[in-house]
Amino acid sequence: VRRAKAGGWHLELNPDALPRVLTNRHYASDVGARADDKEAKKFMSEQLASANWLIKALDQRANTILKVATEIVTQQDKFLQHGIRFLKPLVLKDIAAAVGMHESTISRVTTAKYIATPRGTLELKFFFTSSINSGSGANDFSSKTVMFYIKELINAEDPKKVYSDDALVKRLKDRNIDVARRTVTKYREEMGIPSSVIRRRQKS
Repeated sequence: VRRAKAGGWHLELNPDALPRVLTNRHYASDVGARADDKEAKKFMSEQLASANWLIKALDQRANTILKVATEIVTQQDKFLQHGIRFLKPLVLKDIAAAVGMHESTISRVTTAKYIATPRGTLELKFFFTSSINSGSGANDFSSKTVMFYIKELINAEDPKKVYSDDALVKRLKDRNIDVARRTVTKYREEMGIPSSVIRRRQKS
């Protein structure tokens, strides 16, 4: 995905990552002409139809991936422009409703698929995050955005005044992020950041 000259985003699939499947119609016609009974001709016809079905299925799969990725990029436009602070909460259901597909289809399409963006190469699943309430009643925050703020606060903390998880909750509320202490603890541990007791010992 890259910025389009006329504004918005331009998306394209990486052709090197797609299977290349073609039918050799000349070969099929030649072999079919040599078939000397109905069963052989029927077999050839069935095999050609099967090959054509596979090609159409692969083409449909590629179009589905592009359609889903395009909607994700549309929904996460501000993140792509301005960074992690603007990553919005998003679930499979949101994309499924927007593109008219089942959630299970969206899940399959986004599993083990990666997209090269101005923010780095990211798994499509990266864009799906839970929602954290905004204390001001404005737009909710993405859980990944909240994790970013927690890490930012800890990185900037005074070695003599290391933030406890309760203190982090208060600092986040200053940014209109309403989050429970257990959630802060969970996110901190997911990022591999030790407790305030251990950090105080490390920084001293």
